[in-house]
Formats: sequence, structure tokens, C-alpha cells
Amino acid sequence: MASRRTARTVRVLAAAVALTLSQTPMLLAQQQGAGAAREVGVVTLEASDVPYSVTLPGRSTAFEEVAIRPRVAGVISEILYEPGSDVQKGDVLFRIDGDTYQADVDAAEADVAGAEAALRSAETTLSRYEKLVGTGVTAADVDTATVDVMQAKATLSAAKAALELAKLDLERTEITSPIDGIALLPEVSVGDLVTANQSDELTTVTRIDPIYVDVQESITRIQQTRDRLDQGSLTRGDRIEAELELETGRMFEGQGTFVSPPVSVSTTTGTSVVRLRFDNPRRGILPGQFLRVKLTFGTTPSILVPQGATSRASDGTLTAFVYAGGKAEKRTLSSQGSYDNAWIVTEGVEAGEQLIVDGLRNLQSGAAVSPVEVTISETGVVTRADGTPESFGGAPSSGDSTGNEG
Repeated sequence: MASRRTARTVRVLAAAVALTLSQTPMLLAQQQGAGAAREVGVVTLEASDVPYSVTLPGRSTAFEEVAIRPRVAGVISEILYEPGSDVQKGDVLFRIDGDTYQADVDAAEADVAGAEAALRSAETTLSRYEKLVGTGVTAADVDTATVDVMQAKATLSAAKAALELAKLDLERTEITSPIDGIALLPEVSVGDLVTANQSDELTTVTRIDPIYVDVQESITRIQQTRDRLDQGSLTRGDRIEAELELETGRMFEGQGTFVSPPVSVSTTTGTSVVRLRFDNPRRGILPGQFLRVKLTFGTTPSILVPQGATSRASDGTLTAFVYAGGKAEKRTLSSQGSYDNAWIVTEGVEAGEQLIVDGLRNLQSGAAVSPVEVTISETGVVTRADGTPESFGGAPSSGDSTGNEG
């Protein structure tokens, strides 16, 4: 029995030794492979002047908007426009029954005629008295005639003023548009009684070409931008460019111009309002819309690092790998926003260094790597310099977050 157990033990040991010897070449090969440098795709970083832009929320406001109200009382006799139609300055929108006002004009004209006749009579009397002074007409009579002429002139002036007022009231029975624009629905109907300068408007005329867009910006960022301009880290452009993004994400055609710079700060939000003006010939923007405005202040010297080649840790730290001395070296980056799917990096990498953009999966700092020049498209597709679309190991490890900031 003991001899049989000994024989079995010997056979087991022999089998174990044989298995170990058979796996030794494989283990050696794996160890040699682990020590070999892995290929990674790299691009050479270049310094460039990158546009410095900020995107702000905004709201559109009519260029001009006027509430139409009557200046005289009466009954609406006509509505002379189509709701929603274009009207020009001076176009008649409403007409008030003007019979009473025409009668007032006729009466005022009669008063003027009477005052003119009275003045002629007084002037004739004064002229006759001046010729008869000393022959039955005293100096007192001449003085009285002079006063009568002056009173007649004053009466005539008052009558003419009353006539002008009567004519103005008659003209105001035709209610016109004071601006070019679009006339909205009327708030009254024919036959309605209106009063002079009433609080309720008859309609509203709105001009939306051009149109204003008001945006709010933090006073802190405004001051930071001014500091960068003063320090020279931001180069001012010929003009501040303003682009408008619609709710659909489509960019609005045309550039905006500044109307009002920030002149005050809200005590509750700490923001300032900036007003821009955009041409709106096709009326693609209506008052009250919420929009996004991209403002480009100038350019800043920096390096563009593709977002797909970076990782962002849970604490917000932005990192990337560069090829240095045959190894992958992890760098911490300082960025100032993004541009065309790339981070605008001001610290952490230098122009001329090789950024690892592919083969990032499970890559560790200090790992031996072999760089292969590649190109990267705007959409993040990596291709070898010879045109071969081949990956070197995929995207960054899942432990880090990548993509857009914030």
C-alpha cells in the first residue's frame, strides 16, 4: 500500500514539473512583450492665435414700438389698415367722426374774419383822427383810437390761434402711424367712443427690422476681460464680433453691432446689460425670443488641445499625455474655454511637444511608448500620417471623464 502511494506522488510531481517547463517559454514571451514599447498616435502641438469668445443668453426687443392713442374724443368712423400689415410713417390707421371738429373750424374762421374787420375799422378811425387833430379831435381821442387798434389786433391774434387749434383737432381725427412698422390687431371697432389721451391704446405699431438683442454678462468676467486686454494676454480685434444663435441651433445671418455698452450693474444679479442691434430683413427674429449671442473680443496666444485626447477628473483637473523621452508623461493643463472641439490651453504643454491622441486606453504615466505621427479630424477621427485609419488602443480609460468642460 505504501509503495503504491509513493508511486502516485511521484507521478503527480513529475506532471507538475512538466507543465511548469512547458509554460516557461510562454511566460518569458509575455514578460518580454510587457516590457516592449506600445505604439501610440501623436500630433505635434503648435502655438496659434485663438479667437477669444464668450456665449451669453439674450432676449430680443423691438427696435421701435408705439402704442397708438387718440388725441381727441369722438366716435371711430373708420379703421383703415389690415392687421399685421406694413404701415409707413404718416399712414392713416383710424378716423374719428369729424363733423363737430369741422364746425369748430368754420366758427373759428368766422371769428377771424370778424376780428379782421374790426381791426380795419379801428385802423381807419385812428388814421382819420390823426388827420383831424386840432380841428375838433383832441389828443385824447387819438389815444383812445390807438388803444382800440391794439385791442383789435389782440382779438385777431386770439381768433387766429383758436382757428389753428380747431384745425389741429380736425387733423387729429385722422390717427396716423408715427413710425414705419407692423400694425397689430385693433383694440376698438367702428362705432366705439374714444377719449383724448385715454390709457387704452387703439393698436400698437412695432418695428422689428433692425431688432435689438439685450444680453447680460457678469461684471466679474467683464473686468477679467478688461484686465487681459490691459496685460496683453488678449489682443483686441478690429471690432467686437457678435453672432446670434437661434433656438434651433442655427446661426443667424449677419453680424451685430454694439448699441449700448455696460453702464450699470444689477444689485441683485451682479450682471450688466449690453444691447446689440441686428439687421432683420426676413423677420427671422421676433421680440421676446430667448437667444444665444457669441461675442468675440480678440485673439489670445495659446495651444489647441483636442478634447478627445484629454481627461477630466472628478475634481475638475484637466490632464493629457505627451510623448517625452520614450515614455508617456501625464500633464495637468490650464484652459480658457474651448474652440472647435479643442481646449484653449495656456499652461501645461509647449509648442513642439508631441501630444498622445490615440492609444490612451489604460495608459499610465511613465509607460514606454513608441510614437506614430497621426492626423486628427475636426470630428476626432484619428488617421495615420500615411492615411491608414488604424487605432492604437482606443479612448481614455473609463475612470476619467472626457468631453466638454463643465
